[in-house]
Amino acid sequence: MAKQRTRRQKAIIRRRIFLSCCCVLLAGIIALFSFVISSIVKNEPKDTSSDKNSSFTEESKAPEIKESFATVLSTGDIMVHSTQLDGAYVKGTGDYDFSAFFKECSPYFKSADLAVANLEVTFGGTESGKFSGYPAFNTPDSLADVIKDSGLNFLLTANNHSYDTGLFGLKRTAQVLKQKGIEFIGTREAETDPIYTVKEINGIKIGMANYTYESDPENAQAGRKYLNGSIISSEANNLISSFSYKRINEFYSDTENTIKSMKENGAEFIVFYMHWGNEYKLQANTWQKSIAQKLSNLGVDIIIGSHPHVIEPVELIHSEDGQNTTVCLYSTGNAVSNQRQELMDSCPSGHTEDGMLFTYTLCKKGDEVTLQKINIIPTWVNKYRGGSGYQYTIYPLESAEWGNTKYGLDTTAANKAAKSFERTKAIVAEGLTACQQNIGCEITFSQADTTQ
Repeated sequence: MAKQRTRRQKAIIRRRIFLSCCCVLLAGIIALFSFVISSIVKNEPKDTSSDKNSSFTEESKAPEIKESFATVLSTGDIMVHSTQLDGAYVKGTGDYDFSAFFKECSPYFKSADLAVANLEVTFGGTESGKFSGYPAFNTPDSLADVIKDSGLNFLLTANNHSYDTGLFGLKRTAQVLKQKGIEFIGTREAETDPIYTVKEINGIKIGMANYTYESDPENAQAGRKYLNGSIISSEANNLISSFSYKRINEFYSDTENTIKSMKENGAEFIVFYMHWGNEYKLQANTWQKSIAQKLSNLGVDIIIGSHPHVIEPVELIHSEDGQNTTVCLYSTGNAVSNQRQELMDSCPSGHTEDGMLFTYTLCKKGDEVTLQKINIIPTWVNKYRGGSGYQYTIYPLESAEWGNTKYGLDTTAANKAAKSFERTKAIVAEGLTACQQNIGCEITFSQADTTQ
């Protein structure tokens, strides 16, 4: 019995040892399996898409690129003929009131970031003699006040009438504009003044220059400049930005240097205002076209012309190397003048009564500046009894009916306004359509799509 009890106890002990070993082995296997699973989980990429506090999520978001915009409006020639002077004269005070000119355009001027016009008169003052119209424009300073109040804040002063009141008037015009706080390019008071500007608008830098043609008579003296066929003083030579058709390569060389300087000063978009062409011609001449092509080759983005006193077409120009595309408006026509249809034997069609508000909008996104929008609103000048004679008002026309429906003009004036609208549309619509098809920016003609 004692031996059997001992064998049974030994068996129990062996069973317990065996079970203990099995438990230890199982625990080891479980621990090993857990370790392997844990390692696999740790090495898998962590899904942080739902982790609001994840720094990885915050850093992976692309920074938002802000856009900025600049809208520039340009209109045509501001001229004050003798009949306009007579009508603006205020009896009893000796003052001149030109406020009727821009009263309807002012909202358009003020809505643009920059509003530009060609000042084709001089402010020579009474020191230059009596106030006068064509052929030598000497206009009262009160016109500058009206210009500024209207919202026009940038003037072009290089044209064939820049020297109408001589060196004194040339400098005095610059002085008056500076005193009134109106920016300008084209002429200078002193040679130390800049010949171009880089205008920053909402973070967009626009390089701007203004040049006029020289008249180049057959008996011209070497090294001297002529405007309207008359020689100008040597001191004035470098105060007027001009070019000679006879020495056109000099102009191209100077222009190349000017554009380079503009870009060195941060210019991201280049605009040239050119006083050129033939008066009263509805098409650009050979010189205009060849100069425009060269300016496109040199990197000019927009060309805006004046001098013909009528509107000329819009043309899309491609540089010869294919690297640049230029929008060229050969002539903006008259902003305001007394060049009336009934008075113009050389242009009896009425086109001298027509002008426009040409607006372009630039967009900057990151470091890239692109042309986003072009718009043309035709204008027509109404001449009517008032003041000391006749008054003149520029009417923007967003439709052919606006003379009647918006401004309430009499039947005769409303019909003339409608014809003016149609004349302008006929001249610029084809070029605007080409711009729309080739460069993709939004193109409007008086808020209407010209392709329709």
